[in-house]
Amino acid sequence: MDIKLLTKEQDTIRFVLSDVSPAFANALRRIILAEVPVMAIEDVMILENSSVMYDEILAHRLGLIPITTDQSYNLPEECTCKSELGCEKCRASLSLEVEASDPVEVVYTSNLKPENPEVKPVSDKVPIVKLAQGQRIKLEAYARLGRGRDHAKWQPASACTYSYDAKAKTFNFLVESTGTLPPEKLVLDAARLISAKTLGFEEGLGGISEK
Repeated sequence: MDIKLLTKEQDTIRFVLSDVSPAFANALRRIILAEVPVMAIEDVMILENSSVMYDEILAHRLGLIPITTDQSYNLPEECTCKSELGCEKCRASLSLEVEASDPVEVVYTSNLKPENPEVKPVSDKVPIVKLAQGQRIKLEAYARLGRGRDHAKWQPASACTYSYDAKAKTFNFLVESTGTLPPEKLVLDAARLISAKTLGFEEGLGGISEK
């Protein structure tokens, strides 16, 4: 296997992958999109909402906001707490409390206050809801690690494509992160997951042969 880096920007990386099969290139692409764990808001506890937006729609909008990822947290299914709402080892909380003082006030992601500064909205300029004067929202949101295969909100890349040069037998990759993790981190994590899956498969075959 050979990798040649072409360009690397804040959220985008381009590289050429050679000396691998089409199956491996496609596996890398699919794992980047579906299996690299990143943070997203999963649970929302709405304490007060006098806006025109229903609680369910508000929670849905919060869930689709890209959140920066701290991978020191446990995946919910692997955490020892086994709690429905999680614990400090498998969730990070963000709070929101806004009351409109102007005739119309837009609530942005900048109004979300993270408990852990490493787990916060990727952008502070995403609009969440409009409030009329006197309307108020107060809530707590809980972000957890998850995988894109379970829900699109955990998909860490907005683009992950490659073109195949059959003559040169190379794959030209473009990976664009949503900002939850750096794009090079997505590629490295996906490669480690492929390696772990391969080892697990080999161990499984060893167990079969012994029987």
